[in-house]
Amino acid sequence: MSELADEERQEPTVEDLAAALQQIEVGQFLLSAVSTLASLAFGKLEQGELSQAKAAIDAIGALLPVLQGEVEDGLYRDFERALANLRVAYADAASE
Repeated sequence: MSELADEERQEPTVEDLAAALQQIEVGQFLLSAVSTLASLAFGKLEQGELSQAKAAIDAIGALLPVLQGEVEDGLYRDFERALANLRVAYADAASE
């Protein structure tokens, strides 16, 4: 086998992972987390898993203030709207 094939199969070391983490901007990481939570919340609402949806919605509500000033204003407003929509959808589902 070639040396290149051996290198491709090696798993990253702890040092490699630490170096990669140091390159990530906190705002971008939080943006990714909020986006994932929003997708989860919508999915959980569709499945009728209200307690799971509420946990995701509450987490988004907690993270959004931290995101302010870390991402573009327009993007921040989009997530504020998404959170408002999730809260309305949750309230509708909970009242049924």
